Amino acid sequence: MIENEYITIKHEDGNTETVQVVTYLISEDGLRNYIVYFKDEVQGVDNDHVIYISKLIEKKGTVALVEIVEDPEWVDVQGLLKRIANA
Repeated sequence: MIENEYITIKHEDGNTETVQVVTYLISEDGLRNYIVYFKDEVQGVDNDHVIYISKLIEKKGTVALVEIVEDPEWVDVQGLLKRIANA
């Protein structure tokens, strides 16, 4: 049985929350890292989990989660997710 992995996110306002890691992604060129995770949030008639994807960067000696805002980067991330889904 595979054990779930959890991480604690510390927000800039000092609050923390624990989230469950779904997977990590590495860009094809190996220069960008991403984390796919979910909180205890569900939506829709099937109560599907809301999934989050953030870029991981090193910032001041810690790892920070950064929002993906550029469309080309989203296209790259979608390609990485499709590879996992089709594996």
